[in-house]
Amino acid sequence: MKRQQPRWKLFLFDLVFYLFTALFIFVLYPTTIDKLTTLETILHIAFAGVCIFALRFLFNIYNRIWRYAGQADYLWLVVADFIGGLAFVLLRHFISATKVTFVRAVSLICLNLLGAICMRLVYQFAYQNRNHSSKVQRKILQFFQFVSGVEFTQEDATPENRKIRIAIIGAGSVGAMLAEELLNNPKAVYKPVCFVDVNKGKVGRMISNIPVVNNVSDLNDFDVQEVVFALPNTGDERRRELFEIYKGRGYKIKVYDYPSLANTDGRRQLRDFAIEDLLYRRTVNVIDEKTAAWYRGKSVLITGGGGSIGSELARQIAKIEPARLTLLDIYENGVYDIQQELRQRYPNLNLRVEIANVCDKVVIDRILKDHTPDIVLHAAAHKHVPLMERNVIEAVQNNVFGTLNMVEACERNGVKRFIMISTDKAVNPTNVMGATKRMCEMIVQSRKGDTTSFSATRFGNVLGSNGSVIPLFRRQIANGGPVTVTDKRITRYFMTIPEASQLVMTSGAMAKNGELYVLDMGQPVKILDFAEEMIRLTGLEPYKDIDIIETGLRPGEKLYEELLIRTEEMDKTENELIFIERDKPLSEVEINEKLGILREALATGHNAAVKEALKKVVPTYHAPEEVNGRHNMDN
Repeated sequence: MKRQQPRWKLFLFDLVFYLFTALFIFVLYPTTIDKLTTLETILHIAFAGVCIFALRFLFNIYNRIWRYAGQADYLWLVVADFIGGLAFVLLRHFISATKVTFVRAVSLICLNLLGAICMRLVYQFAYQNRNHSSKVQRKILQFFQFVSGVEFTQEDATPENRKIRIAIIGAGSVGAMLAEELLNNPKAVYKPVCFVDVNKGKVGRMISNIPVVNNVSDLNDFDVQEVVFALPNTGDERRRELFEIYKGRGYKIKVYDYPSLANTDGRRQLRDFAIEDLLYRRTVNVIDEKTAAWYRGKSVLITGGGGSIGSELARQIAKIEPARLTLLDIYENGVYDIQQELRQRYPNLNLRVEIANVCDKVVIDRILKDHTPDIVLHAAAHKHVPLMERNVIEAVQNNVFGTLNMVEACERNGVKRFIMISTDKAVNPTNVMGATKRMCEMIVQSRKGDTTSFSATRFGNVLGSNGSVIPLFRRQIANGGPVTVTDKRITRYFMTIPEASQLVMTSGAMAKNGELYVLDMGQPVKILDFAEEMIRLTGLEPYKDIDIIETGLRPGEKLYEELLIRTEEMDKTENELIFIERDKPLSEVEINEKLGILREALATGHNAAVKEALKKVVPTYHAPEEVNGRHNMDN
């Protein structure tokens, strides 16, 4: 009963206000059109009150916490009173022989609704400003404390002189949302002091009592310390221009947007300008309801489930409700972490974990028989280029024959779809890792698809993945430098982990058999520019506070990577960012011949022999010196 007390107190307050409104309409505001007796007046007031309050209870108006009310809460209050008032207006003729006028009936409904809304707005304002309110506001708040039965204690607010003064770049709905959030949070360490917008219709006006200006030079008048980009739909070039303008004036930049690498809760966050933002390309979200529906209710197995891509695939699939999700990995620590994360976030998820080597035929067969997956996402692979240059045997055994083992096991056990993750390094490879992935692509493309349909998805470097440049640069900057790049001319294609995972899922859902999918990843990024901007984001100056040095190309490393996105030479898909490589598949006989060459080389136990065998079976595999030399001549 105690929990219902605040609701009834608010109801009684509304009832008292309604009676005063009715007294004014029917008694203190006389009219010659309808003259009601005392009994008729009481009947009309009582009947109108029953209609209004019955609908308010029906729409749960008194179960809402009004100090946190939003637009929807006020809308439901209006809807409830509108329907209740409409019922009274339509039925007023049946109350007594004397008819109350339509104008008088509507006046009662509207004035009462206006009063209820105003009272709640004043209540909200007093509550939100309880930490720095005037004497009048405090008196109002004390009154509403009595009405609601809830004591509103002051929170530990951040002192005004310790708040960081920010300018919000973008006076649209997202910027206004951020300002309102900060103003209503007494603990917020940021204080919005102005908006900046190029829309002349907004300049000179106010949003939440915060002025809108249109020039960066105006920020000096507001003593701005940091700026926040609230521009979710701004084009790449404009974002680059804004970054350079505000960074050039010494402002620390933040972004009010979705998390860059892992959007875990679907809400915007005020975050630091992230490394991914240096790409100046909007994160691509390629999963639609059609793709989600294709995975929903199916049993999915992910090899390499504890890795960067595998774990993100697990997150993406877990949230679209598969019948079963199985994670397979040989490294238990990584897969254990994602297992615990998914169990906490999705307690009803049918999640299984298997520790196994993809090269083990017996174990893989047992796992596929036990879990009967409909879809296998093959992310398990050795991917570190320099390490694989020195461990050629292991690279071929794990990448090539591990993939072959998974392919054949899926066919034997009736798996419907097999999706392999490839890399841009498989295009004209200059290293062992890229050559093994190209061989894997050829294996996948050669299968007939009688039992299982096969596809491969190729993309570039993944931001934040294990072994990527970002963790390395971040550690080097934290240690005071220097930041190392192998060659200042190097360029790379980049994408975020969620983008890479969603691409795999989307292309897998649209695959028929034997396709090699490629993502249009935009323009390549120069690693040197990337390093310089990372240093600037920490508030330091490249070459002054943190040096950048060249260490020389690593074994097998290219100056540039190729995705071969030439739309006139590729087949389009229903997704404008995904293309199909026109690559004639080899027959299974030809593939078996190539596998035989690799098996013979592996039997020698010598890395050099296996590397030579790779060059025979992958005709596009060339020495990095040859490819980099051609690149230098072209430039």
